[in-house]
Amino acid sequence: MSRYRRARVPGATYFFTVNLFNRRSDLLVRHIDLLRDTVRATRSRHPFQIDAWVVLPDDMHCVWTLPDGDADFALRWKVIKFAFARRLPKTELLTTTQRSRGERGIWQRRYWEHLIQDERDYRRHVDYVHRNPLKHGLVECVVDWPYSSFHRAVGAGVYPAGWCGDEAAGFAGDAD
Repeated sequence: MSRYRRARVPGATYFFTVNLFNRRSDLLVRHIDLLRDTVRATRSRHPFQIDAWVVLPDDMHCVWTLPDGDADFALRWKVIKFAFARRLPKTELLTTTQRSRGERGIWQRRYWEHLIQDERDYRRHVDYVHRNPLKHGLVECVVDWPYSSFHRAVGAGVYPAGWCGDEAAGFAGDAD
């Protein structure tokens, strides 16, 4: 059996990718208000800072910073995934394993997590989050994707509104 090792550093910043079980589904954008409510409720009970987040039809990418002294991102993901699934009608097909464990067939069991190492790593992952709808051909310009923290970052002056993930176009926070 595989042993998964997770970096657990209190107060650290992490990048995550979380996928639906059915990678052809549009469940996340179809139920975006429910997802937003679920994240908001989770943050009220288990605080964390959202540095960047993009929701695509079948997956999401985000960068979070946890509070000082707290490294329990796994609890937060468990709460988000469970609360979101609980409020959806049971229409998904279940595998034998899912059925025997009493699970829903909405989320992939695991998720990808990466401990952010430094400012360059942070910037690279935040850019990746915001560039993702463009990468998947969902839009021609990053600003056109409605389910992204990119709009908040533009408002804060971090990116120009026309930024499309082009490395040559730069980053509004660049000093070079």
